[in-house]
Amino acid sequence: MTTATHEETLGFQTEVKQLLHLMIHSLYSNREIFLRELISNAADACDKLRYAALDNDSLYEGDSELRIEIEHDAEAGTVTVRDNGIGMSRDEVISNLGTIARSGTADFLKQLSGEQQKDARLIGQFGVGFYSGFIVADEISVRTRKAGSDTTEGVEWRSRGEGEFTVADIERATHGTEIVLHLKEDAKEFADDFRLQSLVRKYSDHIEVPVRMPKVENARDDEGNPIEGSDITTWETVNEATALWSRPKGDISDEEYQAFYKHVAHDFSDPLTWSHNKVEGKLEYTSLLYVPGRAPFDLYERDGARGVKLYVQRVFIMDDAEQFLPLYLRFIKGVLDTRDLSLNVSRELLQQDPKVEKIRSALTKRALDMLKKLAKDKAAYQTFWNTFGSVLKEGPAEDFANRERIAGLVRFSTTHTDSATQDQSLADYVERMQEGQQKIYYIIADSFNAAKSSPHLEIFRKKGIEVVLLHDRVDEWLMSHLNDYDGKALVDVAKGELDLGDIEDEEEKQAQEETAKAKEDLVKRVKEALGDQVQEVKVTHRLTDSPACVVLPEHEMGFQMRRIMEAAGQPMPEVKPILELNPVHALVAKLEGVEGDAFGDLAHVLLDQAIIAEGGHLDDPAAYVKRLNALLTA
Repeated sequence: MTTATHEETLGFQTEVKQLLHLMIHSLYSNREIFLRELISNAADACDKLRYAALDNDSLYEGDSELRIEIEHDAEAGTVTVRDNGIGMSRDEVISNLGTIARSGTADFLKQLSGEQQKDARLIGQFGVGFYSGFIVADEISVRTRKAGSDTTEGVEWRSRGEGEFTVADIERATHGTEIVLHLKEDAKEFADDFRLQSLVRKYSDHIEVPVRMPKVENARDDEGNPIEGSDITTWETVNEATALWSRPKGDISDEEYQAFYKHVAHDFSDPLTWSHNKVEGKLEYTSLLYVPGRAPFDLYERDGARGVKLYVQRVFIMDDAEQFLPLYLRFIKGVLDTRDLSLNVSRELLQQDPKVEKIRSALTKRALDMLKKLAKDKAAYQTFWNTFGSVLKEGPAEDFANRERIAGLVRFSTTHTDSATQDQSLADYVERMQEGQQKIYYIIADSFNAAKSSPHLEIFRKKGIEVVLLHDRVDEWLMSHLNDYDGKALVDVAKGELDLGDIEDEEEKQAQEETAKAKEDLVKRVKEALGDQVQEVKVTHRLTDSPACVVLPEHEMGFQMRRIMEAAGQPMPEVKPILELNPVHALVAKLEGVEGDAFGDLAHVLLDQAIIAEGGHLDDPAAYVKRLNALLTA
């Protein structure tokens, strides 16, 4: 055995210690997944060597038959998984096996609870499959050498998963990686030929790299009896070893599709749906796209890892080719295999190739069609929406060509259900529109309760007109790019003039005009009292219970978006609201009979209350309290 040199013992990154503790002490519900994770990592290593060897086939070192091998030793209680893939250098071993070198680590660990099922799913989302070996092993040793390096540059890594690991330089004749699991007493079941073969077929049948296991055969005499001492060991491929996406759809079971998703996405849970398509013609490519059942930890990091696995003529090119799907579909996982790109393609070349744009356009429509089909199953689509809805809402701003498609997939809260659950589509809204209604009405607020209780809804509730209630941070940005749907204009009820169209009869309109004329003197006095705090004062018919409300000009940025921009350090120009008074409210009637300073105080109180009801912030809250107290004690 080769003597190890330059041996050093290092401590795990703090986050890894926590993860290992969880692995070792909590996750017993589905222990067998360790083999799937190790095989998946080995397959990735083989794919990476195949790609690197496109430019330098000497990296194969005369062994271009890429493979994964699994052996076991029942007496020693070990399982060995080896590959002849890309391998690792000493620095890469320390980096990859001693730290979790991905952003969002702290956020991930905050979510770990010790609850077995939940945490198993989180680990899958986070993509730290190597550590799952400690579910079944009390010690793991790794021997590896980077393809193309000298045989003296091998590395051995050992750990018992107790807070530290040892790294040493060794001599290693072959490139690639060998992982030896020293099984725990209660995990010796995995050192069994049949058990390992069944797990490979269950979890890794779809992997293109052949997974081989040793098979012992005996020579036999004429009577068919084994001849003693004639044992011959051969290697048998135990998985299908063909790219799943290249097989006909009719030959692939749902279980195989689900298993392949877990390999591609490094996720422990099943996908919600998938779409498998082969395109021939001017462009030739095969795509297999999945909608995950849960969000990855870095979903809202717009520069996080995303995109599909890219293959060119079945040769792996890159893990996260983000050029083939827009950013608002960054949750989609899958594989794209095409003949129309060169094998030496890079990220820079992808950005310049016109074929990429055509494939991107087709895959985007394919993904949106997949979501449209999923929407037919309300329960499954609600799961999708609750997880990824706020990301999909970025779509209309980023993808004008598919704006109508995306609008049909968006779900909202509305006054039809008065529920915070976003489960109503614009198509549902249009179907319920009143006779004569030509517009889709909506309101934006900081929270669902603020939207539901807004004074602006009073006339709509009185007339039974449905209003969409928007309360996500992204909603105002969404609506600034979504101006119409199905030929109906979308209108913010808190901006500009209120126009109910043919729903109001002529008598109502005439009565409103007469009321406005009768209150002209009051409106003038209030405007003088408030001065430049308001742009305009007018009588309104949109209120039934509230004394006043503030309205913004039609094309002005809303209060919610202004606050988001200001919080981001963006200076915003001052905007003066329009104050609208309810002429039949008791407070407005009282205002009409007040003189002197009391009139000014009451006018300011009405303005401040209207701003608060709108979710706005007062410039001088103390002055509001002082005026209100003076009126209450008068």
